[in-house]
Amino acid sequence: MSYDSVYDSAPWSRHYTGDYSDSRLHGYSNLAELVADNAREYADQIAYTTVMPNGMSGSLTYAEADAKADDFAVYLREVLGLEPGTRVAVQMPNCLTFPVAAMGVFKAGCTLVNVNPLYTESEMEHQFNDAGVEALVIVDMFTDKLAAIIDHTPVKHVVVTSVAQWFPGVVRGILKGVLKYWNKAVPELTIDATYIDDALEQARAVRQSRNVDVAAWWRDITRDDVAVLQYTGGTTGVSKGGVLTHGNILTNIAQIDAVASSHIEDGEECVLTALPLYHIFAFTVNMLAFHCRGARNVLVPSPRPIQNCQRALENYPITWISGVNTLFNALLNEEWFHIFPPKTMKVAIAGGTALQGAVADRWERIVGCPIAEGYGLTESSPVVSFNPIGSGAKRNSIGIPAPGTSVRIVDDNGVTVPQGEPGEIIVQGDQVMRGYWNRDDETAKTLKDGWLYTGDVAYMDEDGYFHIVDRKKDMVLVSGFNVYPNEVEDCIAELDKVHEAAVIGVPDADTGEAVKAFVVKRDDSLTIEEVRKHCKQKLAGYKVPKQIEFRDDLPKTPVGKVLRKELRDGGSEAAGSASGTDTRAA
Repeated sequence: MSYDSVYDSAPWSRHYTGDYSDSRLHGYSNLAELVADNAREYADQIAYTTVMPNGMSGSLTYAEADAKADDFAVYLREVLGLEPGTRVAVQMPNCLTFPVAAMGVFKAGCTLVNVNPLYTESEMEHQFNDAGVEALVIVDMFTDKLAAIIDHTPVKHVVVTSVAQWFPGVVRGILKGVLKYWNKAVPELTIDATYIDDALEQARAVRQSRNVDVAAWWRDITRDDVAVLQYTGGTTGVSKGGVLTHGNILTNIAQIDAVASSHIEDGEECVLTALPLYHIFAFTVNMLAFHCRGARNVLVPSPRPIQNCQRALENYPITWISGVNTLFNALLNEEWFHIFPPKTMKVAIAGGTALQGAVADRWERIVGCPIAEGYGLTESSPVVSFNPIGSGAKRNSIGIPAPGTSVRIVDDNGVTVPQGEPGEIIVQGDQVMRGYWNRDDETAKTLKDGWLYTGDVAYMDEDGYFHIVDRKKDMVLVSGFNVYPNEVEDCIAELDKVHEAAVIGVPDADTGEAVKAFVVKRDDSLTIEEVRKHCKQKLAGYKVPKQIEFRDDLPKTPVGKVLRKELRDGGSEAAGSASGTDTRAA
């Protein structure tokens, strides 16, 4: 479906402000062409800066990153002899090597496979085998896990890098020494591998010995060719690879650009990237969409603990930040952030999970800029909808569909429900994936008659704005009544003494299921009675948690989504008891 087939009569169409139909980004055939063009446009601008918790940093300009990406492409094609379409995995936290490697893969005409560096050995083995990965770029801190499984995978070539890669010489030496000898975070390398600098040096030697036309490898790549295998989180089962084409991602970049362009000054923006680049949110929004505008990406290798973001926020004029509810909440609970909030911040972009109203209110009050909440998923590259930045935003809403996107709310039979009634969100647009890699059965369950079935429940209001209710699978059925955990969590989060909360359904002899809340305190004086009393004032009786358990923390994905599945799996009570928390039934 092309952008001009969006229904003009859709109630949300009057809220569009950006010019999507005439976007220059429609003219690109592939991502390699895009990043090369951007590098020429903003050659001397700083593209990426990695900031360590102690403030030490390293940077690359657009021209420097592009030249290294060219060299890496030559290494893949000429030194390793990889064929077009070969799957090349990148497994590292946010660091300067990530964009260089990713863009080098695009320029080589290969397929990028983003891999979570925190994966266990079994998760790595599954993804490498499922994707058929032949080459891997991995951070040195996790090579011991690779050594344990590499013989059981198709991986033939390994390139090793560091989070301090391409930092100034003395700084790099200090950091690598601290990581290896003081923190003991870097194991001995026991597998056959090439360090990234050696790989690029080999590529440069090839280029000096004979004429290599890097552009020839990507000149004929089309929007229909596969760019990325982006694996789902795997929190509800075996991780699946979403097949994202160059066109899928280019479309989404153009959609993001149309929405935000009026608020972006070319070559002047500075975006904090605390979310991991291997996740589709930061990958498309931060690394690629802002790249098109000459922005500086300030990369934080890990936002945990949240103090790791302090130097980045204090030392750089951050104008944009992307994040999830837990990231914003964590920052707001830091004294240094609360006392000295960033004054240059223009917009915060929220996605990944529901943004709680209490968090959004505190953010705007303390920081003085809005949080623009949106919605997306791996299978849609990821953006599906957005809240217009500024006066058009609606609180507790995921906004309106991105330009060129159709959205419907349907019942279990795929029939559109009346406006205002909840149902499953289904999506149609050129940013929607081709399907799951080698999983026709799962593809058939998710893509039906040209529509992506998201598994998320929402409703549309009279203005065409959408409001997430919850995940279908997370809904709790209490005596036949639907209870959506997000609503209960949002209610509990209103309490000043609450740091965060998660809600699940548990078996109950009387009501079939009952609501159980897991609460992390901000103030140790908080009691179960206080939580329950507040919920009774705000919620219908069947929605009030029957059980309340205090926890020291909640299980989360690396992006910050609360893992309700882990809470449902039965390990929660043992964890609560071990930490001395209160697990009495409310």
